[in-house]
Amino acid sequence: MARGTPPPPRNLVGALDVGSSKISALIAEPGPDGTLNILGTGQRASRGVKRGYVADMAACEAAIREAVEQAERIAATRIEKVFVGFSAGGMSSDVANVEVEIGGRKISEQDIEALLDAGRLSIDPGERMVLHAVPAFYTLDGLNGVKKPLGLHANRLAVDIHVVAATPAPVENLRHCVQSAYLGVEAIVAAPVAAGKACLSEEERELGVALVELGAGVTNVSVFAAGQLAGMKSIPQGAGDITDDIASTFATRRAEAERIKCFYGSASTSPRDNHDMIELAPIAGGQDGVESARITRAELVAVIRRRLENLTGEIANALEQLGFSKPVGRQVVLTGGGAELKGIADYAQGALGRTVRIARPTLPGLPDAHSGPGFATLAGLAQYAGSNELDLKFRMPAPTAAPGVKPVPGGVLGRLISAFRSGY
Repeated sequence: MARGTPPPPRNLVGALDVGSSKISALIAEPGPDGTLNILGTGQRASRGVKRGYVADMAACEAAIREAVEQAERIAATRIEKVFVGFSAGGMSSDVANVEVEIGGRKISEQDIEALLDAGRLSIDPGERMVLHAVPAFYTLDGLNGVKKPLGLHANRLAVDIHVVAATPAPVENLRHCVQSAYLGVEAIVAAPVAAGKACLSEEERELGVALVELGAGVTNVSVFAAGQLAGMKSIPQGAGDITDDIASTFATRRAEAERIKCFYGSASTSPRDNHDMIELAPIAGGQDGVESARITRAELVAVIRRRLENLTGEIANALEQLGFSKPVGRQVVLTGGGAELKGIADYAQGALGRTVRIARPTLPGLPDAHSGPGFATLAGLAQYAGSNELDLKFRMPAPTAAPGVKPVPGGVLGRLISAFRSGY
């Protein structure tokens, strides 16, 4: 390289998770083999976000800037665009299907392009906004589950397209907030899609699994079947409600309630709980005549378990609505910041009657401070960004539908998801 010649631009990946309790950012650089080299991470307490929705644009924008600037300082570089996680409610999952006549010849790139363009045009979200439209399976003359049809001979070629849509206003509020922080939005990614990439193995997604992301203000329940996200529900409760319950019950500040929840809290009981004493500062701490309160660990655990009883009941209802109600082969994976509560896996396993495991993000190179379950969405956003996954949402519109293209009732993915929801 000649002296004074500026270095070539770096192919950087930016990820931004805007949650109810924290806003976290990540900068990575894809390597030649597709692996991500983590350059920097940043985190700030969330402001202006309630239950996953932007409630105060200025406060949220400031917190985003601070988190991104911290990641940029550590990475010693700047980013211009980010992949942003969307965790608020109002998301839905569906399948679109189209078919084209091939006439027995070899399938070409042009055939696949025409089919995908027609598939994109067949998506009708109504008043909703499409977040993802990903080709899942191809079907050749009734042969289901073909992933690479190029070069094969067939009379008919069909494709199933997995579509995730959301209510437009909250998505646009989030986009505008990020753009106000002088960042371009590469894509808005559904949090269950990102968390699934970070926490679930390919085999789990194929066999059928439920992912429960226990955030501070929202719990997202999603089920995967045939390798794809098959459905999702959002519950407007989370780990932050446990903190609020503790603060209200024992008349202490939220920060103090969060501290004792993390250090002494548990979802499980033990014989020593009635003997272990916890000292906590009252709301009016520091004033004359106001002394620190003392509670037993049993009292703290009782408050935690009351909220968990309600929350796991809502999770069980969501799983049933999503068809995840049969006992055979039904594993639940728990992630999100609330999954760090001591004893939560055993409690959820007993409450839901299913095998439960706690999942941490599998992205190599994450610093210890950002490698817990609470950063699953952030890590998944980076993996999504680095995967170059084909998403028809980002394809330019085709001028006209290709001749011979028609909708396919059901499709293989639709039938598999229907079978999954009916318990086979």
